Amino acid sequence: MQPVTPPPVKNPVDLIVAKLHVAANDFFLQSPNILGGIVFVVIAWFAGKLIARGVRKGFHHKGLVDLGGVISSLVFGLIVAAAVMIAAVIVFPSVKPATIISSLGIGSVAIGFAFKDILQNLLAGILLLINRPYRRGDQIVVKDFEGTVEHIQSRATLIKTYDGRRVIIPNSDVYTSPVIVNTAFPTRRSQFDVGIGYGDDPEEACRVFAEAVAKVEGVEADPAPEVLPWGLADSYVMLRARWWTDSKRTNVAHTQARVILALYKAAKEAAIDLPYPTTVMLFHDQSEATDGDRSAQREGWPAGANPPAARRPARVSDDA
Repeated sequence: MQPVTPPPVKNPVDLIVAKLHVAANDFFLQSPNILGGIVFVVIAWFAGKLIARGVRKGFHHKGLVDLGGVISSLVFGLIVAAAVMIAAVIVFPSVKPATIISSLGIGSVAIGFAFKDILQNLLAGILLLINRPYRRGDQIVVKDFEGTVEHIQSRATLIKTYDGRRVIIPNSDVYTSPVIVNTAFPTRRSQFDVGIGYGDDPEEACRVFAEAVAKVEGVEADPAPEVLPWGLADSYVMLRARWWTDSKRTNVAHTQARVILALYKAAKEAAIDLPYPTTVMLFHDQSEATDGDRSAQREGWPAGANPPAARRPARVSDDA
């Protein structure tokens, strides 16, 4: 029996050259498909841009600028994603669209967990733009932030505070939190409390103050301003002035400043007392010889023939 001769070992360099030759041949064979896939993606990209621009303009004509921006971005993203899937089928004919879709279905679970916050903010932003509880230019209060709405994006709402700072609030927080829209209506009511002395007539003071507030620039005539008795404090009768102004924050603040000044001038002209808290401090000389003798003490315990028992006996002076 003759021994089996093993096949000759090929040179590793020859193996590498052979594999590169095969890969080059495959590339040249697939080059038409690759070129076609690239051209298809480029055409789809420009087509998506045109369609997104049309969607944005359509919403813009209806006054839904922010919603148009979000919807157009979603449309463009879907068109590009579909184009990439079709290009993959063109380049690799053996790949079936059903296989790609099933793969995406499995991976979407992991993507959903990874981008939970992003998707949650996106959905909240779309709902906010559809329901429109507030619009661009409205002045709102969200949690501890107050300002003017600059822009409603797909992820967050941007507001400009009254001191010139920008706050970016995630849409999910805005959607699930109470929101105060200060400019939801054309006018807004403000109030200010002022105290008068108990020696003054509250009804007369209310009349004087109401007439003064009605003359202030920026105060609405309808509903008319009013001043009501609102409480009895330790040293004054509290009156509450209420009036309506334009709902913009600037008008509210400036009008309130003018109202306070008008109330002060009206009280001064009508001789209405504006009392302030008074504190009386009693100083007791602890070095007096009568300290502890409550029958002779001037403050603290009442003097008399039968005063309360002393906490300690009276001290005797050194001269006694």
